[in-house]
Amino acid sequence: MRKGILSLAALTAAAALTLTACGDDSGESGGGSGSAKGKVGVILPDTTSSVRYESFDRPYLEQAFKAAGVGYDIQNAEGSAQRFQTIADQMLTSGVTVLIVDGLDSNSAAAVQRKAQAQGVKTIDYDRLTLGGVADYYVSFDNVKVGEELGKGLQKCLGDKKSNIVYLNGAPTDNNATLFSQGAHSVLDKAATYTKAAEQAVPEWKADRAATIFEQMWTEQQGRIDGVVAANDALGGAVVSILKKNKQAGKVAVTGQDATLEGLQNILDGNQCMTVYKPVKQEADAAAKLAVSLINGQKGETNGTVNDPTGKRDVPSVLLTPIAVFKDNVKQVVDDGFIKKADLCKGAYAAKCADAGVQ
Repeated sequence: MRKGILSLAALTAAAALTLTACGDDSGESGGGSGSAKGKVGVILPDTTSSVRYESFDRPYLEQAFKAAGVGYDIQNAEGSAQRFQTIADQMLTSGVTVLIVDGLDSNSAAAVQRKAQAQGVKTIDYDRLTLGGVADYYVSFDNVKVGEELGKGLQKCLGDKKSNIVYLNGAPTDNNATLFSQGAHSVLDKAATYTKAAEQAVPEWKADRAATIFEQMWTEQQGRIDGVVAANDALGGAVVSILKKNKQAGKVAVTGQDATLEGLQNILDGNQCMTVYKPVKQEADAAAKLAVSLINGQKGETNGTVNDPTGKRDVPSVLLTPIAVFKDNVKQVVDDGFIKKADLCKGAYAAKCADAGVQ
C-alpha cells in the first residue's frame, strides 16, 4: 500500500461551511429540461465497491440538478475504465458544459479531464481526487480524517490491552484508500500496545477477495488477531463472515465505512465495532452547487485545498466531515434518513434497534 500522498492545505475556518440541498427528489438520469444554460454530466465509478453510488449519490444528485433547473446525465462505469472513457466521450459529444467524475483510477480519469478541458468543459473531481488531473474543483469528505476515525474507532473498541491488528485496505488504484490507510496508521502506530500483524490492499474493493485475504491472514496468524482495520463495510462484512466460520464473531474488533445496512446490522449484532458515516447528501449537494456556479460563469465556494503531488498543484476543494458511528449512535444514521428504520429494524433486529435507541 502506498504511503499517504495528499496533504490538506489552507483549510479555513469555514470548516463548518453549510451546503444545503437544492430541492426534492424526483425524475431519472438524463432528465431536467434545464432553466440554466448548461448541462452536467456525472460519471459514477461502479456498483460493487459500495452500494452508495446508486442508492444515494445518484438520487441526491438528480434531486439537486432538478431543483436548480439544470439538465443532467448520470451514468455508471460499472467498474470498467474503458466504459468510463466511452461514457465521457458520449457526454462530451452531447454537449455537457460541466463534467463531474468519480474516477476508477487516476490515469483514465485524468485522460478524460484533459479531453474535457480541450473542449472548454469544466470538471469536478467527486469523492476521489484524480492525481495528475486538471479538475477545477474537488468535492469529498476529508479522507485522512476518515482513516483517523477508523483508527480511533478500533482503539476505542480494543482499549489499551496488547493487541495484534491487521489492515484490510481498499483498492491500491484508489487514492482514497491510500488516505484512509494513512489516517488509520497516524492513530494506531502511536499505540505501543498494538502490533501490526499483517496489512494488504483488496483489489477493486471486492468483498470476496477480502474474505480470501483475511482467511489467509487468520491462518497465518493462527487466529491471534484482535482487531481489523477494514476500510469499508463490505470488507468488514467479509471479515465477519470468516470470523463466523471460525466461531469468533464478536470476539474480534472490526471497523468499517459507509454506514451501510449490512454494516449497521453487524454493529447491532456486536460483530462489527464501528463504521464511518459520510452524509452523502452533503457531498452531492456541494458538487451540484459547484456545477451550477460553473454553468453560470461564477467562482465556486470552497473551504480548503488539497495538494495533488502528481500534478504539482493545489486543487480548490470542498471538504466535509465524517462521523464515527458505534452502537450508541446508530440512531443518527436513521434520523438522517440515510438508512430506513423499516429496513434496519426488521425481524430479529427490532429488539436490537430498540436497545440502541432507534425509535
